[in-house]
Formats: sequence, C-alpha cells, structure tokens
Amino acid sequence: MEVVVFLGSYEHNIDTKGRVNFPSRFREVLSGQSDGRIVLTTNIDDFGTCIVVYPYAEWVVFQEKIASLPQFDPAVVRLKRLHIAGATECSFDKQGRIMVSSMHRDYAALSGTIVFAGLGNAIEIWNKDAWAKERESAKKDAGPINETLAQLGI
Repeated sequence: MEVVVFLGSYEHNIDTKGRVNFPSRFREVLSGQSDGRIVLTTNIDDFGTCIVVYPYAEWVVFQEKIASLPQFDPAVVRLKRLHIAGATECSFDKQGRIMVSSMHRDYAALSGTIVFAGLGNAIEIWNKDAWAKERESAKKDAGPINETLAQLGI
C-alpha cells in the first residue's frame, strides 16, 4: 500500500446541514491512492475533542489490527466502543464536500469555521477555538515531545 501523507492545516466553513469543503490538497492526496472513500470517527486521546479522518484503506488496516487483539480485553472493548462505533464511511460530492454527521458535529462542537489538520496518515477536524487551545497546550509540552524525539534518534 502506498504511503499517504497529509500535511498542513486548513480552515473551512461548515454549514448547518454539516456540509463542508474538504481541503483540495487533501483530496489530491486521496485521489492518487484510493477510491475516494474516507472514514470519520471520534478521537480517543485525552488532549481535546475532534474528529479523525482516515483514508478507507488505512481504516481497513486499523480494523485488521484491532481484530487481532483479545476481544474481551477491557481496553479493546472500550476502544471499539469509542473509535469504531463512532465511525462512519463518507465520500465526496461533486463540489468536493463531505457531510459531517450531526453526531460528529455535536461531539466535536463543529460549527462555523473549522480546522482540518493533516497528521501524516490521517486528518483531524477541529472546532477552531479548540484547535487553537490544543496547539498552545502542545507547545507547553515541548520538553516531553523533545525527549520522545531524542529516544527515536531524531
């Protein structure tokens, strides 16, 4: 499978029906390696509330890894309840928009201007204010981030 790389962040407006233009650069990356399907799901980290977007092929790889884990492990059960049950498949309309479900909009407080953030193999969709807070918080954690990079030899 070809490596997918999403870089940068982009602001777009989401309408009251949940339609939003997907960043054209991200669509270009997707068009080079997939059938255009994506999966939107709820995030599972403690650092803010957002929607995570995976190319469909990446999602399948993730699902296969989850299927290989012990099905009755409490952490696996909770992961499935949060990340998999919170997922929905999505495609682009003729204008390059996606429809973000009301469940996802409510979960991440998405309205008005939202932010698409490229994370390499996935994309996050954030409420604009929440994204600004997360960026500031991440800057304050530069020490641990640098330690992790040093452990990786970077």
